[in-house]
Amino acid sequence: MPEPTVPLIDLTDWYGGDPAARRDVAEQVDRALSGIGFLLVTGHRLRPPLLDGVREQARRFFALQPAAKAPYACRVGGRGWIPPGAESNGASEGLDTPPDLKESWTFGPDGAPGRLVGTAEEAWYGANTWPAEVPGLRAAGQAFGAAAGALADDLLEVFSSALGLPEEFFTSRCAAPPWSVNLNWYPPHSAVGTVSDDQFRIGPHSDFGTLTILDREPGTGGLQVCTAEGDWVDAPFVPGALTINTGDLLARWTGDRWRSTMHRVLPPPADVPTEELLSLVFFHEADPDVVVETLPTAAAGPTSYEPVTAGGFLRSRLESITVA
Repeated sequence: MPEPTVPLIDLTDWYGGDPAARRDVAEQVDRALSGIGFLLVTGHRLRPPLLDGVREQARRFFALQPAAKAPYACRVGGRGWIPPGAESNGASEGLDTPPDLKESWTFGPDGAPGRLVGTAEEAWYGANTWPAEVPGLRAAGQAFGAAAGALADDLLEVFSSALGLPEEFFTSRCAAPPWSVNLNWYPPHSAVGTVSDDQFRIGPHSDFGTLTILDREPGTGGLQVCTAEGDWVDAPFVPGALTINTGDLLARWTGDRWRSTMHRVLPPPADVPTEELLSLVFFHEADPDVVVETLPTAAAGPTSYEPVTAGGFLRSRLESITVA
């Protein structure tokens, strides 16, 4: 049987503490991120009751009438409801694609670290808003954000080990990350109507930050990943496994040793007109004032990038996908 396009890695061996098992996990991660740039993980912190609880509350919000959701509307990168038509991820790749066929509820950490208070980077830690109509969303969302953040720290330690760096290399530069959670709802074809040929639930793009943690639902109009050969392949779905991928900042940090891989979410299928999906997405970032530059070690890949601040880079990428 051929190897799956996206490798499956059990983090139980990392948490177990055996040095040989931990080295094996780190080596598997390095191969995955050097190849497809994606991996599936089991043995993680995000338990089914937590994930089910977030979905239940999020679906209650997305089921509200547009007039009830409108007071919570925000721009891409804000906190609240990103309505249909507000975002076009393909634009980040220079593609002239129609707006993405999705809605999102987004939130992040509460409060900036002291060193950033009063600076331009404090804006990354804006106040969260929560819908009064769905009072359970706040607790469910915050629980998901906390658990995903802890898992992101674990993964960053694995990543550092995979590169032969001290385990705290990345976590020390992501001590107060302005992470964001997007609860992405993809309406069914019966709700969106006619779909343009070049329109997607999420257009082709790479993620912008360090890493992404995704809990997805299976579907015909689901996630696809672009291989190094330029072919689009369906991302495998394994019940209980999370999908992890690296973003542009980590690719820059590693000099393209690790790929920030293009991916997309297919349009709602006309032959399954009632298919609606809800993805839970945790975008992890470096501290916005951290300077990201290619590793000055043998672990780095062939590309030498100019240094950027994490916040400045992320800001430019978010602006590129915002529909005016």
